[in-house]
Amino acid sequence: MEAQTPIVDDTSLPSVAPKPNGEYVEELVQKARAAASRLASLSTTTKNQALLAMADGLIAQLEDILAANEKDLDTFGSSKDKQAMADRLRLTPERVKAMADGIREVAALTDPVGQTLSMQRRPNGMQVGRVRVPIGVIGIIYESRPNVTADSAALCLKSGNVCVLRGGSEAIHSNTAIAAILSEAAEKAGVPAGAIIFLDRTDRDIVSELLKQDQYVDLIIPRGGESLMKTVTAESRIPVIKHDKGVCHTYIDADADVTMAKQIALNAKVQRPSTCNAMETLLVHHTIARAVLPDLVNDFMAAGVEVRGCSKTLSLCPAVKPAADSDYGQEFLSLILAVKIVRSMEEAMEHIARYGSRHTEAIVTKDYGRALRFLREVDAGAVLVNASTRLNDGNQFGLGAEIGISTTRIHARGPMGLEELTCPKFVVFGSGQLRE
Repeated sequence: MEAQTPIVDDTSLPSVAPKPNGEYVEELVQKARAAASRLASLSTTTKNQALLAMADGLIAQLEDILAANEKDLDTFGSSKDKQAMADRLRLTPERVKAMADGIREVAALTDPVGQTLSMQRRPNGMQVGRVRVPIGVIGIIYESRPNVTADSAALCLKSGNVCVLRGGSEAIHSNTAIAAILSEAAEKAGVPAGAIIFLDRTDRDIVSELLKQDQYVDLIIPRGGESLMKTVTAESRIPVIKHDKGVCHTYIDADADVTMAKQIALNAKVQRPSTCNAMETLLVHHTIARAVLPDLVNDFMAAGVEVRGCSKTLSLCPAVKPAADSDYGQEFLSLILAVKIVRSMEEAMEHIARYGSRHTEAIVTKDYGRALRFLREVDAGAVLVNASTRLNDGNQFGLGAEIGISTTRIHARGPMGLEELTCPKFVVFGSGQLRE
């Protein structure tokens, strides 16, 4: 007769108190730092094999990811004021497949690590060059969109960086499931343990604890709203590249192609309004407003957009709601649009300078000289001529998946792909040269 396994009453076992948040974070970032040097020296072949395994893992465990996401959506709620954020949070089979496809695209990109940026021979015969190397350990703090977990892990791994991920509490189940799948697949493919770290506690002070870890973390990339940006900027002991809000404008110039202008403006607002590169304010030159706005406003309303306009817009389109001063400079992230008729391109550029977030700005015009002036004088990470603001995206720009769209001037600006996750290192080849 087989021996019976004794049943253990778990309630009789002493409970183990969880580690304080500071100790929890420090232990994980130490693990990340330990993995950094080994990850930096991995071959491109190993990294690509790991990325493909990570993509396969997402598809193989699709049902688990969707079940975890459903928990997040149930907790988050579905009230009208939450619809835009819920759309960013929601995963579907198509979106998970897109995440996997994005990882495969990263695997297909050229590995930037070790690329020679320059090499020159000095008068003394010494050769001095610069090569790309990983930044090291990158902390990424983000909100809502679970796909950021996959994109960030993939880009960091391919560029030889360890990532420490801290997603928003509203996506905790989704992010935990995705990160676990990616980490397990990567380790089985030869990536060192600790290369993909996910902070799975939702306590608010986790962010503050992470921002103190300048001994172990080399860079912080925050992606989210104004409150997150203020917290990170004020508290971080670590260099920060901000991925701030997107108050994006489209300006329709006096001689714009009317059909093109309508198509671009409609796409910029309604294709996916919850993203940071969606248009939030439409500016229209007064001489073309009558030809453009009535039909365009009808198209917006048919698409469910609430249009808020200036007094001149109201005179042309009575169904439009009056815009408040606070509507200009607002990141709606939903089907709400502010419209203003301007007397000149100069007024449009002044409006953008005052209310824009230096993220994405666009002009629709047939005048080449005015287009060049707009490109030159408008201050933003990306400025587009005759194209939708929704195109400011790492994939659309040929970078593969992006870590985000930087609104910072230092080191990287605009979509951050693989090259932006590296930094230069000087290398010197000598033959016995000495300093005289």
